[in-house]
Amino acid sequence: MMSVLDTFSLKGKVALVTGASRGLGQAIAVGLAEAGADIAGLDVTPDCSETCAQVEALGRRFKTLQVDLLKASADDLNTFVKQIVDDLGRLDILVNNAGIIRRAPALECTEQDWNAVIGINQNALFFLSQAAGRVMNEQGGGKIINVASMLSFQGGILVPSYTAAKSAVAGLTRALANEWAALNINVNAIAPGYMATDNTAPLRADAARSKTILERIPAGRWGDPGDLKGIVVFLASDASRYMNGAIVPVDGGWLAR
Repeated sequence: MMSVLDTFSLKGKVALVTGASRGLGQAIAVGLAEAGADIAGLDVTPDCSETCAQVEALGRRFKTLQVDLLKASADDLNTFVKQIVDDLGRLDILVNNAGIIRRAPALECTEQDWNAVIGINQNALFFLSQAAGRVMNEQGGGKIINVASMLSFQGGILVPSYTAAKSAVAGLTRALANEWAALNINVNAIAPGYMATDNTAPLRADAARSKTILERIPAGRWGDPGDLKGIVVFLASDASRYMNGAIVPVDGGWLAR
């Protein structure tokens, strides 16, 4: 009889993680590998060597895909997913982590910045989910985990394109869950709070803004990328088989204030 801890195992599974070279994506990839999964790491940079080394040190396989999600078409993404299946044998888990942010007042937001943020954070997420969903449907099921944000719930300041995209991520998570739950494909999302990554470096460098943020977080600290490992493994595993369309905050209590 399978124990509850056994249901968290990802042994024999293959996961695709976007934005896997550093930050949240690297922590997520390593966490999935620690649970037993082989990893395909997709990133705009060709250098995923650090993530690769950590994954392979765990005895898991790692495949690097250099892809510019802003330029990749839906057909391109289907091709990349097929490459993963050819090289690693299957695709069980997709983590849509890759994202960019552009900070500017709404009156000054350029069309170029708007389109870049929407293109990567929203459009690429949908078409990569579509490509992975087709494979998962043929295999009999799978797991898709989107990385949403506190700005899936709030308006934010000086980030209109990012807020729009992350609000769309929450909506797409629910929409795809509604359609694909019957196909045994679980679609859920995590919503990280203020994490110590490159995206938040300008905020952490601003002493006054950083102080204001920390004063609102009940946990009293910035999140660490490793704080996401547990929830991602849970959502990627059989332990979450009856979860569909959830957006789970991992925010140190930010939304509770």
